[in-house]
Amino acid sequence: MNIISGLRHLILKPAESNSENEDSPDQPTHNTLNNKLDFNHIAKQFDNSLDIINKEMYVNGVRYLYFEELVDQNMVNQFIQQLKDQEADDVEAFIKNSDLEEIYSNKEAVIEVVNGNCVVDHGGKVYYLSVSDGETRSIQESETESVILGPHEAFIESSKVNLSLIRKKIKSSHLKAVKLTVGEVTKTNVILVYLEDIVQPTLVQDLKDRIADVEVTGVLDTNILIQLIDDNPFSPFPQYYTTERPDVVASKLLGGKVIGLVDESPYAFCAPVSFFDFFQSVDDYSQRWLTGTFIRLLRYFALLITISFTAIYVSVTTFHYEMIPQPLLPSLLESRSKVPFPPLIEALFLEIVIELLREAGARLPTKIGQTIGIVGGIVIGQAAVEAGITSNILIIAVAVSAISSFVIPNYTMSASIRILRFSLILLAGFWGNIGLVFGIGLFIVHITGLTTLKTPYFIPVSPTFFSDWLDSLVRAPYMYVKNRPHETNTKNDDVNKMKK
Repeated sequence: MNIISGLRHLILKPAESNSENEDSPDQPTHNTLNNKLDFNHIAKQFDNSLDIINKEMYVNGVRYLYFEELVDQNMVNQFIQQLKDQEADDVEAFIKNSDLEEIYSNKEAVIEVVNGNCVVDHGGKVYYLSVSDGETRSIQESETESVILGPHEAFIESSKVNLSLIRKKIKSSHLKAVKLTVGEVTKTNVILVYLEDIVQPTLVQDLKDRIADVEVTGVLDTNILIQLIDDNPFSPFPQYYTTERPDVVASKLLGGKVIGLVDESPYAFCAPVSFFDFFQSVDDYSQRWLTGTFIRLLRYFALLITISFTAIYVSVTTFHYEMIPQPLLPSLLESRSKVPFPPLIEALFLEIVIELLREAGARLPTKIGQTIGIVGGIVIGQAAVEAGITSNILIIAVAVSAISSFVIPNYTMSASIRILRFSLILLAGFWGNIGLVFGIGLFIVHITGLTTLKTPYFIPVSPTFFSDWLDSLVRAPYMYVKNRPHETNTKNDDVNKMKK
């Protein structure tokens, strides 16, 4: 698919007409466009578009309009040839017996054209033929959510294909899907998926209302949409869980949650979620429960290390030397004696270097990025120590903090934790352990006060539901994890309705 067709898929907006008085298809207040059906008016919306096909069959009076790069050309050619073979008196009967759907407004016709369909006019009536080109990226393994055990397929940039992947996982008539549209210009399709009789209806309705209330020029990705419907847009923490994996989506649906698929985005979003959902991985459930529990607890331990390890170093070396064990004190003092900067500046310098290396490794090609990350870290760290810019112990602290952040399986949450780490370093540098404890306290107060779809973000710890700890803080054996989480506000006996 060439560049023009790719842009058409993302921005479904026809070219502007030369006439200053022409109505724009994206302005629903113009009655001419919405109510009075006029094929000439429809065609004029696409003036100055080099890839538009607008032709008329003078033999039988049929006109048709489509974008040549968005349609399946073989289907269009076959349909046009069939039309040419019809006598003028037989065209109407042929159209009625074909797969054409009648259109009743100019705006609807414009939308069908930019969606990749062929619009046909005959006798003052307008129809469309669904011939959108189904060319998409092949289903591949996710690069951002790789697993050792479990399925290796991931979503692609087609909501229809993604929905089919979900239906392959959940073969039930109770799996419902509704389509919404968001974006004044892009007209992006959003599909909400849920399991009827399991999901709480108020969750579905709340999510529908939020998406319907979004007033924005365009939405090009799932991660943009979820920021527009957040409960707390100024919080650094993600309030919707995003994933590329159909098996993760299927498990969330079975838990009574709502899934959103955005067209032209390979990510699905899930709601409501809790803070602990971001520390779960498919591998937790593919392994023995003891192994899964150990790895999950290791992630929470990594969370504590990544937010506090460097901050503790800054606090101790700045205000609390008495906390350093006596055998370690001489080597620390010797290492610090060569550094002309206070611990706060020293720590911020190294943390920023680590972030630069992380971003460079992510943006560069894979092989070059790995080289930059490994060689760059070793060379810069060794050079910094020899130059007296930083101490050996701080390099160890920063490196352990960085490695711990990689243990968190969700990239969005990992990025939020990085912001928290910098905040705690600053507080520790100014107020020592008091600042560190104050910062951690603010963090706990903040996440316990967050909500997602009006559901507490820190559930099942606050509010407390001990039964949910079996599949949040730990990964208990399957025979003890039978109930859906309380965050979905769903009755577990509702599953009996699905047996009917």
